[in-house]
Amino acid sequence: MHRITILGAGFAALTAVQRIRAQAPTAEITLVAPHAEFLFYPSLIWIPSGLRRGADLQIDLRPFLTRQRVHWHPGTVTGLASGGRQVLTDTGIIDNDGLIIASGGRFLKRLPGIEHALIPCEGLASAEAIRDRLQALEGGTLAIGFAGNPNEPAAVRGGPMFEFLFGIDRLLRQQGRRERFKLVFFSPAEQPGQRMGPPAVARLLRMMAEQGIETHLGHKMLRFTADQVVTEGGAFAADLILFMPGMTGPAWLEQSELPQSPGGMIRADEQCRVPGWERVYVAGDSGSFPGPEWMPKQAHIADLQACAAAANLLAELAGQTPNATFKTELICIVDMLDRGMLIWRTPERLLTLPPMRLGHQAKRFFEWWYLRQYR
Repeated sequence: MHRITILGAGFAALTAVQRIRAQAPTAEITLVAPHAEFLFYPSLIWIPSGLRRGADLQIDLRPFLTRQRVHWHPGTVTGLASGGRQVLTDTGIIDNDGLIIASGGRFLKRLPGIEHALIPCEGLASAEAIRDRLQALEGGTLAIGFAGNPNEPAAVRGGPMFEFLFGIDRLLRQQGRRERFKLVFFSPAEQPGQRMGPPAVARLLRMMAEQGIETHLGHKMLRFTADQVVTEGGAFAADLILFMPGMTGPAWLEQSELPQSPGGMIRADEQCRVPGWERVYVAGDSGSFPGPEWMPKQAHIADLQACAAAANLLAELAGQTPNATFKTELICIVDMLDRGMLIWRTPERLLTLPPMRLGHQAKRFFEWWYLRQYR
């Protein structure tokens, strides 16, 4: 009976659990995570408006893990030993015959004054803080933007910031107080959101102009203060700053011998294997994968990578050649609180649909459909 350890409790980790259990009914699976909880990050955009509450998005995984016959090891990973055959945690050591690293990435917080900004996708507390700050403000300037990891082009998550931007704009209009606020969208990129393709970028920028949202684009960011965003192209006042920095690998990676990309993520090949490490795979935000420059960091592709990693690990444990790869695909709905714009991108095609009510309804349906398996 093979012992398989999976690090993390997010999209990639839970997909790997299901794939391995379905294909290896007798495998001994251990999930390592500080808490047996799953947070549905894509719907954090609806916390400020009250469309969702934290309890709607935070799922207790213990019933799911029991159904899947998975042992949960509560702890924080501190490193690996014995070529990956041992996982070191602050609550003990776990031995394994195969390992899938799906513990996610972390945000780069090197920009001076970043403590003055709220990072929306850092977790539920940040989204709730945005809600509370918005409710308390009677007016002022809201600055909303994102940046990337200069050494890891794929390690950027800009889509949610467009959603917070347009969602807050719509919320303020519904409340009848939009005229009291100035919204400013900022990014060091001149054309932010290029991973979604030029048609999507052009449409989003055009919508900003139509909604009276100012832009501050193409200038390197220098720092935040309590009431300013400062860039090489000048500074502007801000009563509330929402900012999504670029991403890098998990903190424990810096102390490990795993191969790293220039941006600080775990190197992986097309089969999601970690080169030079036997029966060690990576999926999701922890990894740096070969692919086109527009390959995203998002839940959908994390699931696809997890499927490939699970199949290949089981093949390797069975003495077979691992040959499964993951499909490079970006699919998302940029939600605007009552409408949604669909973007679907593969190496062969690029489809962008205009914002429509059906898009918003589809995003809400997908949330229900996805979470039902863990409830």
